[in-house]
Amino acid sequence: MMMNVPLTISSMMERAEKLFSKKEIVSRTHDTITTLTYKQLGERTRRLSSALKKLGIKEGERVGTLAWNHHRHVEAYFAIPGIASVLHTINIRLSPQHISYIIQHAEDRILLIDEDLVPLVENIQSQLSTVQAYIIMTDKDELPNTTLKPVYHYEKLLEEGDPNFQFVKDIDENTPAGMCYTSATTGNPKGVVYTHRSTVLHCMALGLADTAALSESDAAMAIVPMFHVNAWGLPFAATWFGSKQVLPGPMFTPKILLEMIQSEKVTLAAGVPTIWLGVLQELENNSYDLSSMTRILCGGAAAPKSVIKAFEQNTMFLSSMHMV
Repeated sequence: MMMNVPLTISSMMERAEKLFSKKEIVSRTHDTITTLTYKQLGERTRRLSSALKKLGIKEGERVGTLAWNHHRHVEAYFAIPGIASVLHTINIRLSPQHISYIIQHAEDRILLIDEDLVPLVENIQSQLSTVQAYIIMTDKDELPNTTLKPVYHYEKLLEEGDPNFQFVKDIDENTPAGMCYTSATTGNPKGVVYTHRSTVLHCMALGLADTAALSESDAAMAIVPMFHVNAWGLPFAATWFGSKQVLPGPMFTPKILLEMIQSEKVTLAAGVPTIWLGVLQELENNSYDLSSMTRILCGGAAAPKSVIKAFEQNTMFLSSMHMV
């Protein structure tokens, strides 16, 4: 008889560790380019899970992230649901008033913050009564000067973490795994919750031929921000399928994107129309080897026909998608 196996987010990381241990994640941050294998990513994810447990995070509690697209954010994507807590990706482009509102409304217990976003959180710290600890993600050996308290250094927490930590095994697949808030076109932002099951099914759907057709042979670049709607599920799906991941990090430009696509031989990239308009303008002025690129996912707004046609002329299929 076929076994009934719960669809949990931690099972995706375990699969990547086992089947795709040597595949790479290439991550750009402010100061460096970091390359990890899925084996290394898994170990770091387990270290983060154990560190969060030591800090007192319980099952069902929310952990917020204010971060760009990089390897540490991917680790949080798996480490937090891996201990049956809830990943709350916070849209850093909202107003400070709305950011403080959603942190309070979600009752986040811990915040993981990129170093360049620390001032944003410092300005609203007095309003964050539910937050019990702040973890700063930085490439530097020492923490920046900050008024946040208590504050921890991400990498030093990982050094003290357990690389063999076991993810929670008896998670109900229908329990919350992540949450995201709307952009507040009317009133305050509204929370949307993702379960383990819905997240896994969504990432599997990205492997279908008529969606993204994601596979192990791909090198996937999530340009769409990881702080909103799970970057359209790409970090989860790429991990499940064993795709190489290329993460463009903070404050990127069309030039930076094209250089990474060229050097890392990206096959699939996802972003909103304004991103691709900027890329086309850069291509008009400079030449890049984009022979590896086969398809582009475009969402958030309708892609102009001129943009679709321009990429098709360069043998790249642009798919206009509505991602949730």
